[in-house]
Amino acid sequence: MKKPEAIEKALALVGRSEIAMLGTNGDDGYPNIKGMINVEHHGLKEVWFSTNTSSRRVAQLLQDSKACVYYVDFDQWMGLMLVGSVEVLQDMESKERLWREGFEKYYPQGVTDPDYSVLRFTADWGNFYHALSNVTFEV
Repeated sequence: MKKPEAIEKALALVGRSEIAMLGTNGDDGYPNIKGMINVEHHGLKEVWFSTNTSSRRVAQLLQDSKACVYYVDFDQWMGLMLVGSVEVLQDMESKERLWREGFEKYYPQGVTDPDYSVLRFTADWGNFYHALSNVTFEV
């Protein structure tokens, strides 16, 4: 598979995925993986998530911003890993941008809840796997 086809299939995978796995580095040096709701993305370059400010994930990212995001389609035996870094955002513009109906279940004070944070992942490169083909590309 050539890079343009891999990137096209990777974009389609991201677009239809409800969940993405976010990998961060724990303070003990071991990787940590967490399923996150795939709230918003801009191509393969930016992926946006929301999470609790008080979470272990935010503490890890404030110590080490390096991360990866993984999408998988088990039915088609397809996967995409994006590698880059995450910014933890607390500005009102970012919080309002990602706010969705139902979030008050997790953030009772609404969009201004201090325990509501936005994560902006920016990819540097990716690796797409499908049908025994593995393609690595810059994002």
